[in-house]
Amino acid sequence: MTLRAVPLIGALAGALAIAAAPLAPKAAAQTSDPAATPAPPGATAPPSALAARRPPLIDASAAAVYEPVTGDLVYAYHSSARRAIASTTKLMTAYVVLTHDPLNRVFTSPGYSPSFSDESLIHLRAGERMSVADLLRGMLLASGNDAALDLAVNASGSAGAFVAQMNRAARQLGLRHTHYTNPIGLDSAGNYSSASDLVRLATILRGRAWFARTVDRPSAVLHSNLGGHGVSNLNDLVRQVGFVTGVKTGHTPSAGYCLVGSATLNGVTVVSAVLGDPSAYARNVDTLALLRFGLSRYRSYTAFGTADVLATAKVRYRESDTIGLVPARAFSTVVRRGERRPQLVVHAPKKLTGPLPAGRKVGYVGVVYRGRVIARVPLLTRSKVPEVGPIQRAVTFISRPGTLAVALLLLLAGILLVWRRGRGGRPGSRDHHRHTQRRDRQDPGGTELPARSPPP
Repeated sequence: MTLRAVPLIGALAGALAIAAAPLAPKAAAQTSDPAATPAPPGATAPPSALAARRPPLIDASAAAVYEPVTGDLVYAYHSSARRAIASTTKLMTAYVVLTHDPLNRVFTSPGYSPSFSDESLIHLRAGERMSVADLLRGMLLASGNDAALDLAVNASGSAGAFVAQMNRAARQLGLRHTHYTNPIGLDSAGNYSSASDLVRLATILRGRAWFARTVDRPSAVLHSNLGGHGVSNLNDLVRQVGFVTGVKTGHTPSAGYCLVGSATLNGVTVVSAVLGDPSAYARNVDTLALLRFGLSRYRSYTAFGTADVLATAKVRYRESDTIGLVPARAFSTVVRRGERRPQLVVHAPKKLTGPLPAGRKVGYVGVVYRGRVIARVPLLTRSKVPEVGPIQRAVTFISRPGTLAVALLLLLAGILLVWRRGRGGRPGSRDHHRHTQRRDRQDPGGTELPARSPPP
């Protein structure tokens, strides 16, 4: 996909967007973000159908949009290129901690010495005790470098050991363009990732309900043994745009302005990443454009609900009765606009033998999309299957058309046999008389006597 028709046009569009914005803040020092960035024009407008046909022009040096249900990389611009990623590094810090440490565990701060005057901090003091949950909130919302180091040292014993875990996790998750040298995101030649790796990592993290709720918060109050810390989410779009739900900002001189974003609207969620934007404002403009683009290309599709009868089965020996088969749960998915909707394939018996209670599993329905099965849902009896007694079974057996035909044929065959036996008595007597005469003409030795001559 060509994401920029002409590079000059993209650069011009970005320049115009920046010129239209209020005066952008000066480039900040290591990992620092501006306290607030004005909302892009039309930020709250819903995605339009027209947007689905036009990939946006962006200023970022790399970008990606990912739809998690289908696994589609909806938009890709230098999406596999290795880039400095600033504080989006902290997504992997969060992943390692969430994988190994309970949220209610309490860590003691080892202390933190900032390298720059305006680093992002939650201002922890050495010896201050705070829960893993609040340290993660401080790191994810306020991008606290001191919170990130606190988590790393307490989780693994040292920052170096924690970084080794980060790199091991990246390999296990298949993030092929990712490597870490620190848990914070400080500029370093060996600390990099790609837009496509970041959207996949963010998607994995958003699968954890606690993480998804946290990055969608505009602010939080953190508690420690020394008091409270109020923090705000540096991701302005979470506060400014209703359908934006996260995820993590970042900025360093080498990385530029970065943002891993997510949005949910009408049952569809997409995750984006922009790297190397020239300003916080341009970062927000690019992110919002990409999220709208992704959302407008997909729709939620409900395949069935729990009240939908997807098949019927007859009751054995009582075939005038039928039992509806319903799914054990409703199923909805996400499909790309313009594509064929998912197909249902039912695997269930044609007849059921009672007694069976209502709600008994008797088969399943498969949901097929893009040629593969994306779900299997059990089918249940909608009502109970009655028991059929031996008399009813016999009546049903006899009353079947095939059974009657066979019985009629057997009856006719029996009548014919009796009739033939009745007619066969006289011919049989004559045969016996001839046989007796023939035996009489034999001598005792067994030789046959000459036949008598006929009377004159």
